[in-house]
Amino acid sequence: MIRSMTGFARRESQGPWGTLTCEIRAVNHRYLELSVRMPEDLRGLENDARQLVSGALRRGKVDVGLYLRGAPPQTGTIDINRPLVEQLARTAVDVAGLAGGSLAVVSPLELLRWPGVIREAEKDLRPVIAAAMELVRATVVEINESRAREGARIREMLHGRCEALQQSVALLRARLPDIAARIKSRVAERVAQLGAQVDPTRLEQELVLLAYKMDFDEELDRLGSHVTETLQVLDAQEPSGRRLDFLMQELNREANTLSSKSQDADTTRAAVDMKVLIEQMREQVQNVE
Repeated sequence: MIRSMTGFARRESQGPWGTLTCEIRAVNHRYLELSVRMPEDLRGLENDARQLVSGALRRGKVDVGLYLRGAPPQTGTIDINRPLVEQLARTAVDVAGLAGGSLAVVSPLELLRWPGVIREAEKDLRPVIAAAMELVRATVVEINESRAREGARIREMLHGRCEALQQSVALLRARLPDIAARIKSRVAERVAQLGAQVDPTRLEQELVLLAYKMDFDEELDRLGSHVTETLQVLDAQEPSGRRLDFLMQELNREANTLSSKSQDADTTRAAVDMKVLIEQMREQVQNVE
């Protein structure tokens, strides 16, 4: 089962700590490029979040955002750094004495604003960290489901194009004897128009050589083989985007060779139609994980 590299998922979770939101955006990329953004308080779980996402998404440019909003204000007693306050008060008195008592008295509120005077109570982050990891896990599941649905649509399109290629290969193979006979007849007409005496044995040798140069039975075999391999890869369970990309290159190479060997308008037209189908497939394969 193939999956698309493009997807978006967003989930929220609420608790005493506020509202957690996780968003994951993914677009196609040659490799896995992972970017994670989260609040400073939750930085400790960044590595775990990276491992979780990279274990589920193999390719793509993936942006993970974790946000915490509406956290309740801190309540309870205020813990004051008394030694620091006493030191600040003594220093203020000393400075006032040096200035001859011309300085205003230091306000208690100004002392409270001094860095380190009010000690922040240590937060218990364990509940919010556990909720955040569970939220990331659920969001990864959701985006994978979205990518799988898109992958199913891509698979259906690729499968249809493969069937069309198989039909083209079968039609061209059925026309091979007629094409060979047409080439032989054309050469015989040219010889007759020249009115020259030609050694029948030598003419036959030249016709065999010409037919060999224009023969594309081998290209049809390889085209059929690559199409069969593509259909098998479409049903594989592991990520197969790179293998499909390689097969598209091989299919395009064989279609180009077939077009260059063609000496028949119908064959040239069929080769062009094949190249159109292969290009449509290649565009979709660029988005397969």
